[in-house]
Amino acid sequence: DAWHNFYFFGSLAATECLLLAVMSYDRYLAICHPLHYPILMTGPLCVWLAASSWFCCFLLTAITMVLLSRLPFCGPNEIDHFFCDFTPLVRLSCTDTSLTETIAYATSSAVTLVPFLLITASYSCILAAVLRIPPGAGRQKAFSTCSSHLTTVTVFYGTLIATYLVPSGNSSQLLRKGSSLLYTILTPMFNPMIYSLRN
Repeated sequence: DAWHNFYFFGSLAATECLLLAVMSYDRYLAICHPLHYPILMTGPLCVWLAASSWFCCFLLTAITMVLLSRLPFCGPNEIDHFFCDFTPLVRLSCTDTSLTETIAYATSSAVTLVPFLLITASYSCILAAVLRIPPGAGRQKAFSTCSSHLTTVTVFYGTLIATYLVPSGNSSQLLRKGSSLLYTILTPMFNPMIYSLRN
């Protein structure tokens, strides 16, 4: 069913945004505060950060889904996309969708841009801390700790922002399809690598 497809896809993509931010905070603590890391990043805190990320994203996507479900749909019911995504779904509606689009844009901006800013702040602090390390005294290890995560963040957020936060008139449907393939296929391929590497 298209609604379930949209709900789970949207929720999981949003959760990925928050989890990448949580992981950048973890790397920030490991590199910038290595002696305090075991005290600051406890097991219960990790569980709370992960659980709250999942809960918030599934709740925000539910709000968008409720708004979408109230729209009347008429005409062709074929979605020109690889999966049931927001923009192609809204285009099938035969009424004014500006309120739904505004609320969805606000929630997707919050879920995308706020974690991206937190990741940027974390990596700025990490870069400053690493540059203070004398050459050859662990600089390479610090950079290698972050490289896989930073690659995933760049691919995921770059394509996500290009797909969802650029107004629809500025990009073609084919470009949106192509960029959505990057974050639905390429990023999950990187995830085992970044989740298995230890600080």
